[in-house]
Amino acid sequence: MSGLIYARKKQQICYLLFFYPTSYMMNNFFKKIGSLLSHRGIQTAVLIALYFSFEKWLPVPFHQMLYTISLFIKDLLMGVLPLTLFFFIAHTLTSFQKKAPLFILTLVLFETFSNLLCVEYGLGCTHILLHYLPPLPTILPEQDFQELWRLPFNKPSWWSADKGALVALMVGSFVALTKNAFLQQKLAQGKNLAQTLITQGFSRCSPLFVIGFVAKIHHTDLIRQTLRQSSCLILSLTFFLIFYLLFLFLVGASFHLPKTLRHLRHLLPAGSLAFLSGCSLSTMPWTIRGTSKNLKNPHLAHAIIPATTNIQQVGDCIAQSFLCSLLYTYFYGHPPEAATWLLFSTLFVLARFATAAMLGGAIFIMLPIYESTLRFTPEMISIILAFNTLLDPLITSSNVLANGALCGVFEKIWGFLEHQLSKNKPQEP
Repeated sequence: MSGLIYARKKQQICYLLFFYPTSYMMNNFFKKIGSLLSHRGIQTAVLIALYFSFEKWLPVPFHQMLYTISLFIKDLLMGVLPLTLFFFIAHTLTSFQKKAPLFILTLVLFETFSNLLCVEYGLGCTHILLHYLPPLPTILPEQDFQELWRLPFNKPSWWSADKGALVALMVGSFVALTKNAFLQQKLAQGKNLAQTLITQGFSRCSPLFVIGFVAKIHHTDLIRQTLRQSSCLILSLTFFLIFYLLFLFLVGASFHLPKTLRHLRHLLPAGSLAFLSGCSLSTMPWTIRGTSKNLKNPHLAHAIIPATTNIQQVGDCIAQSFLCSLLYTYFYGHPPEAATWLLFSTLFVLARFATAAMLGGAIFIMLPIYESTLRFTPEMISIILAFNTLLDPLITSSNVLANGALCGVFEKIWGFLEHQLSKNKPQEP
C-alpha cells in the first residue's frame, strides 16, 4: 500500500515538474501563434511565402485566376468608393455640431492643413531624391499576362470619388446646420453599413487581394526592376520623416533645444510601442500621458489625441505622397502634373476624415483614389502595397510621435485665438 502511495506521489511530482510546465508552455505557444495568424499582415506574408514555394508547379491559368480575383475585388472597391466616401464625410460633418463650434472648427482646419502640408512635403522630398537617383526608366505594362475576365460593365462618369466627396460636403454641412434628426439617423446608419462593408468585408479579403497582384508583378518581372533601389528609398524616406518630426517638436518647444529633447523623451515610449505593435490606437494611453507632460494645459491632450489619432497621420501622409509621386514618375516618365496632384491632394486629405474610424480598412479607400486620380495600374498598386507592408512599423511610429508633437503646436494656436477673443470681448460696465 505504501509503495502504491509513493508511486502516485512520484507521478504527481513528475507531472508538476515536467508535464504541467510543458503543457502550459505549449498552450501559450499556440495562443501566440493563433494571435499572430489573426493579423492581416501575417496572413498576407504567409500566403505570399506559400505562393512562392509552390508557384513553379502551378499552371499559368491558376496565376491568372488569382490576378482576376484581385481585379474583381478592386473593381468592387471602385464601385462602392463614392458611396462610402459620401457616408463617412457627411457623418463626420454632422457630428461637429455636438461639440464646441470654434474649437472643433479650429481643430479640423488645423488637421486639414497639417495633412495637406505633409502631402506637399512628400512631393518635395520626391523631387529632391530624383536629383540623386539615376534616371528612372519608363515602364510599359506587359501584355502577356492578362486576367481571365472582368466585370462586363463600366462605371458612369458621374460615379466617382470627387463627386461623392463634393455631395458629402454639401449634405453634411446642411444636416449639421439644420440638425435634422431623420437625416442624421440615416447618415449614421449608412456610415455604419459602409464601415462594416469595408472592415468586415474587403479588409478580410486583403491577403487574397494582394496575392493576385503579387502573381502579376512576379510574372512580369516588375518587382525586381522597381525594388532594386529599395534600400536607398527606405533610408531616404526615414531621413525625411525624422527631419519633419524634429521640426514639429522644435516648433512645439518654441525652438528651445533642451525642451525639444525633453518633449521627445516623453513620447518615445508611445513611439516604440507603435513601432512594435503596428497600431496607433493601441498606444493611445501612452500617447496621451506623454503629450500631457509636454503641454501647459494637460487636459488638452485628452481632447485632441482621441479625435486625431486616425485622422492626423503625418507619417502616412508623407510616405504615401512620397511613394505615389515616385511611382508615377517611375511608370510615366515624368512627375504628376499640377492639376493632377491638386485633385489627388484634395481627395487624399478628405479621405483622412473618411478613414478615421476604419481599423485595417483605410487602404481600401486610398487605393481607388490612387487609381482614379493618378492613373495607378495594377502593377503600381502591387508595388505600393509591398512598400506599405514593409514600412508599416516606421509609418505607425511616425504617426504617433507626430500626433504628440502637433498637440504642442495646436496648443499655441488655440492659446493665441483665445487671447484674441478675450481682447475683443466687450467688457461689462
